[in-house]
Amino acid sequence: MSVSIRLRREGSKNRPYYRVVVTDSRSPRDGKFIEIIGTYDPKLTGQNSSFSVERAEYWISKGARPSDTVRSLIKKQKKIVGAEPASEPEPESSEPAEGDSSPSAETAS
Repeated sequence: MSVSIRLRREGSKNRPYYRVVVTDSRSPRDGKFIEIIGTYDPKLTGQNSSFSVERAEYWISKGARPSDTVRSLIKKQKKIVGAEPASEPEPESSEPAEGDSSPSAETAS
């Protein structure tokens, strides 16, 4: 069984929407599949795909062959994932806020 990673078309007429699926290469475009690993919306600008790069890499390591479009989506997604760790949010301070009341600060009357 030859496994491929390709796009499965969904959506309506003139409004395509794709799912990135792992499938047997002999099955039809919109036929049965092994696993859905993400989505792709060509009508959106900017960030128009979201899928698990880890799962794609797993299937490629098992011998799956990505289509040309999926290969370019994986490349773009790796750039996005590689850029995210550099923009980590600042850690929150461990000091309690002024409005918080802790049990040790309360007095028993």
